[in-house]
Amino acid sequence: MTLIKSISGIRGTIGGKPGECLTPIDIVKFTAAFGKYITANSAHKKIVIGRDARLSGEMVSHIVIGTLQSIGVDVIDLGLSTTPTVELAVPEEQAAGGIILTASHNPAEWNALKLLNEKGEFINDKEGKEVLALAEEMDFDFVDVHALGKLSTDNSYQEKHIEKVLALPLVDKAAVAKANFSVVVDAVNSTGGTFVPALLRAMGVTTIYELYSEPTGRFAHNPEPLAENLKDLSNLVREKKATLGIAVDPDVDRLCFVMENGEMFGEEYTLVAVADYILQHTPGNTVSNLSSTRALKDVTERHGGQYFAAAVGEVNVVTKMKEVDAVIGGEGNGGVIYPATHYGRDALAGIGIFLTYLAKSGKKISELRATYPAYYMSKKKITLTPGLDIDQLLQVMEEKYTAVPHSTIDGLKIDFENEWVHLRKSNTEPIIRVYTEAQTQTGADALADRIIAEIEAVLS
Repeated sequence: MTLIKSISGIRGTIGGKPGECLTPIDIVKFTAAFGKYITANSAHKKIVIGRDARLSGEMVSHIVIGTLQSIGVDVIDLGLSTTPTVELAVPEEQAAGGIILTASHNPAEWNALKLLNEKGEFINDKEGKEVLALAEEMDFDFVDVHALGKLSTDNSYQEKHIEKVLALPLVDKAAVAKANFSVVVDAVNSTGGTFVPALLRAMGVTTIYELYSEPTGRFAHNPEPLAENLKDLSNLVREKKATLGIAVDPDVDRLCFVMENGEMFGEEYTLVAVADYILQHTPGNTVSNLSSTRALKDVTERHGGQYFAAAVGEVNVVTKMKEVDAVIGGEGNGGVIYPATHYGRDALAGIGIFLTYLAKSGKKISELRATYPAYYMSKKKITLTPGLDIDQLLQVMEEKYTAVPHSTIDGLKIDFENEWVHLRKSNTEPIIRVYTEAQTQTGADALADRIIAEIEAVLS
């Protein structure tokens, strides 16, 4: 059982003892701290909340709503929603902030409180540390019965979100409708099961095969949208001879595609393809995190733009995007951040742009994929043991490769001539992530295995 406290929110497994897991006591403590902090300097004493469909969502939602009311904060509850939808709703409602109840790609036993500022963006490092400190001090008072916050519900934001996607100048629903696509959707029994088909229908897609679309929270497979978890989607795409398959994670901020032959388009290439289309129409800079494919850099430079790397984490990517005025950015895990909608990973915006590009290209999705540089990634991990000094370990590895170009802005990334490795401690799990990329899958796996062996030698 686990409780992970980070600047972007509180994530943990449901059940167990307070302070060790995400219990009702922990939910109250961190919700109250965030509510007090985010409304302290705001004229608007209200917070927007929404949740994915995981089994604990309703319980956690009741506790969060009651806690916010108990400190005098009004609550706008979007109910079953998506992370990008809540991000859009916060500024729309002129709220002081937002809380998204989702553990993203984590299994069903997990849940989390993701914390947003008044812009609907994740709170930054300084704000996150202050919220965590306030939660530990518990230096806040609860209001009397006459000052309790009010609760209102709003079920209109699925439609509002879809309308915002359709209004994007680079989204052409007429072109998509004319293309007569057939699409299979795997929504892992969460809120993407309602949001994604609704967007597709609004774009004129009439042949939609829904897989695991009931928002029951009973995940039919591991909810992380990786190839090994999407075999049913791949099989159904082949069986139905569909144009493509679409997979999203439980809170619909990660997006990946399956090609017409049942093979993965590659979650790393979701952002690459979307950026390619956007850069054709609005040249400019791009940003992704250090663990993302080099293909985005290649495509950006092909269009005359400049690529920049950021530390892992949506808030870090967004900060860098604003700094360099990027026209598109995101993360290689299928996270597309398009400032024309908002500064947050948004699978719905990604779908709208990608389908437009596919329709106008006149290509099969596999043919589009073949136009991009071929890189292959390996994503492995090392489970942390108690007392392990990760900083010292990374320092030893840095010294070993001191003559090779490398970055330490987020863990350690070593850039070899034709491949790279990124080592970093996870913010959401007790592991070290070992990401590698090379020009063949065998090369990427071999590099990862070599680095893991070197780390294990240091630890032995």
